[in-house]
Amino acid sequence: MSGAGAPQPSAGSPQEPTPSQRRPLPPLRLPRALLDPCQADLGCGDADGLLTVRLELDGGRLARIHPCDVAGAAGLDAGGGEVPAPPPLAITPLVEPHAHLDKAFTWAAYPNRGGGMDGALAANLEEGQHRSVAQVLERGERALDRAWRYGLRALRSHVDSGGPAGAPSWRALLELRERWRGRVELQLVALVPLAFWSTAEGLALAERVAAAGGLLGGVLGPPYPRSGGEAEDLRALLRLADRLGCGVDLHVDEGPDQPGVGVALLIRLLEREGWRLPITCSHSCSMGLLPEAARWRLAERMAAVGLAVVALPTTNDWLLGRRHGLTTPERPLAPVRLLQQAGVAVALGADNVQDPWYPGGDFDPVELLRLSLRAVQLPPWQRQGLMPFTTVPSRLLDLAWDGVLRPGSPADLLVLGAGSWSELLARPPQRRVLRAGQWLPPPPDRDPDPRLASFA
Repeated sequence: MSGAGAPQPSAGSPQEPTPSQRRPLPPLRLPRALLDPCQADLGCGDADGLLTVRLELDGGRLARIHPCDVAGAAGLDAGGGEVPAPPPLAITPLVEPHAHLDKAFTWAAYPNRGGGMDGALAANLEEGQHRSVAQVLERGERALDRAWRYGLRALRSHVDSGGPAGAPSWRALLELRERWRGRVELQLVALVPLAFWSTAEGLALAERVAAAGGLLGGVLGPPYPRSGGEAEDLRALLRLADRLGCGVDLHVDEGPDQPGVGVALLIRLLEREGWRLPITCSHSCSMGLLPEAARWRLAERMAAVGLAVVALPTTNDWLLGRRHGLTTPERPLAPVRLLQQAGVAVALGADNVQDPWYPGGDFDPVELLRLSLRAVQLPPWQRQGLMPFTTVPSRLLDLAWDGVLRPGSPADLLVLGAGSWSELLARPPQRRVLRAGQWLPPPPDRDPDPRLASFA
């Protein structure tokens, strides 16, 4: 994959900048997992997996990483003297592996106050009947601007691609992809019922998606209605993707019924047919309801055929586990840590933003990180605690940079108003975003709210 290495300086730029061209940043605490693994003088990091370093920039690239002995924890030492606060925590800009730009910000006009999946689907279909190019352009532009300023560098969006919503959604999002190229890399997945790919219209759509560098998608497994021909529909999709050289990203097992049935069907086809396609199983949440031994067996088979998983705790926690107006104990969520231990590549995404499927969200990767660390019990001081937000989605999207800082990598950073993981989890942090060596204006959530002006 191209994400394995660091980008090289552009032609004509000096290979070794002179000191006068370089610009140092103040000390920062960075996860060792996001610093050059080949730079031995950096050490292994502290118990939180963090290292204090000084980064030296050359224009829009990182020139050097210097070890730094600045440390401390705000408070008083044993003798009553003040201990300085540690440098701020920093990470590289994150990657969103599963979103829906075309329907974002539609909750106000198409709410789903019951909160269940049936209501979400009905409202989504109603909105799609009236969707226009101008609406999707406005939604997507707002989303990408916020994502950029919050600290996202790439985003994969599933696109409603059947019926009247399909044409305006693709036209708008392809335009936005070019408009935002070089700031937020946008990857698009065609979302249709599986059976659609077996039709003449499906073949024509697949060829257009492949020519645009997109992926083929669909829905597999409960709670969506079953046609009885899922195996043949799925086989047709995989053959088509293989012929066209497309990746595949499916909404799989997005409910509590028949746990893991969609993933199991996909595995059986891959084991039988021998395809080695890049396939992502988004959601995969009903796996979490299987007995532990069954979860392990399924996860090991997923790893053996090369499947990846994108877990989506925000939307799944909101939609699932409802019965008769009550919250049930069975709230499905992909077993992220078990999947990781079995060798499955796992990323975490935000999914829906202010639409009928979830009324909240704002394309803020730090809020997703904070929520997911709690929901999935991921320890951020361990490498696998950060990989689902950084290196794994970088690989799934086949990005040129894996998000690890090395000499020559982009001078891109997300600097947080927190000095430790505990502080990050304690409260939403302020932040500054560095892009190609330049600081962006503060993100939009820091704009003053005019409704509060009289309360100052």
